[in-house]
Amino acid sequence: MTTDSPSRRSPRDRIVDAARGLFRKHGVRGVGVDAIVDAADSNKMTLYRHFSSKDDLIVECLRRAGMEMDAYWRELEEAHPGDGLAQLRDWVRRIADHLGANDCNCELMSAAVQLTDEDHPARSVIKKFKDAQRDHVLELCRKARVANAELLCDTLLLLIEGARLHQQSSGHEGPSARFAEIADAAILSFAESSAVAE
Repeated sequence: MTTDSPSRRSPRDRIVDAARGLFRKHGVRGVGVDAIVDAADSNKMTLYRHFSSKDDLIVECLRRAGMEMDAYWRELEEAHPGDGLAQLRDWVRRIADHLGANDCNCELMSAAVQLTDEDHPARSVIKKFKDAQRDHVLELCRKARVANAELLCDTLLLLIEGARLHQQSSGHEGPSARFAEIADAAILSFAESSAVAE
């Protein structure tokens, strides 16, 4: 598979890619337009031709981050066709791997923390992504045929958010390093309750 060289990508794509990289590293509030156009080997005129404002660029960056997750859910289904419990446990393992990576950063969660203005246009993108994520996880829980799928779904989502926040304040050591173990124990506990009920 060949990848496009930076010079062959469109100016818009170069700007978005550069902005996403900088936002992941420094946060959406910590990066100015000058740094973005420098990293994209572009200029302000080109940036503003494609995006009416930095906020508009932030929205596009978050949209792309959310769209990348669509393939992720398909991969889980393809890896474990028809096995909801295996898909759910694999999802937990993949989240744990991501949390263990040195460059772990959820673009949408990071932006949500920084963009406190409820009227910011990115807030609706973040909410849409989070709602879709919950829908996907809830579907996995239901396919796993566990007792109280909604409670397990919300338990896992809160565990992820807690692990990410703990990691930001305390690094990779401590409770966040045990996310996979804790989440898998929760899944198996709900699955066992379901088996007993049957």
